[in-house]
Amino acid sequence: MTRASRPFDFSGRDELLRDPENAAIYLADFLETGDMELFQEALKDVAQAQQGGLAGIAEQAHLNRSSLYKSLSKTGKPHLDTVFKMLAAMGLRFTITPAH
Repeated sequence: MTRASRPFDFSGRDELLRDPENAAIYLADFLETGDMELFQEALKDVAQAQQGGLAGIAEQAHLNRSSLYKSLSKTGKPHLDTVFKMLAAMGLRFTITPAH
């Protein structure tokens, strides 16, 4: 007999993604896949979860709000400096480690 499945409860997701430790793990996992479209979507998820949402991150990072929305859209390609500024506004930073 199989158990009935139930939908995943996403109601606490934003609260989890506001925590820099959780956000770092979330983003690192997507980055490790090598799929930049997935990473870009994860970056947008974390930014939207922050206080003030994506508009608040744009303000804190000194980025144009509409340009940030466009760069994180399905067809957007954010520049590395945009990613760095966004991460800094969220209390995160980009690091490089040796591959093992």
